[in-house]
Amino acid sequence: MANPNFSANRYRILSTNFTDTHPLIIDTEASAEDIQSAAHQRIRAATDLLETFTCLTFEHADLKDISHIINALYLLVQDGCDLLEASQHVQLQPTVDKQTQPSQPLS
Repeated sequence: MANPNFSANRYRILSTNFTDTHPLIIDTEASAEDIQSAAHQRIRAATDLLETFTCLTFEHADLKDISHIINALYLLVQDGCDLLEASQHVQLQPTVDKQTQPSQPLS
């Protein structure tokens, strides 16, 4: 099993982390497609939630309910944006060919 690469540039911190330990991070060694998929999932969830709310009225909504909804939408959209930025960063990195091991001499 290979040792993971913990270089300083490997992980990007999500903007929505509210602690100093940053438990949520983006692994920039993941494929751009995987990072984009995670972004799409979050932005789609936010869009679906917004579409649902266009059909509802807030006549009986409590202010705390509106605050909860806004917080959920913020987390989804901001994480999606952070993921898209990381994906763009990954795509702009030059590809590094894996070094091939030299052939062992035949005896």
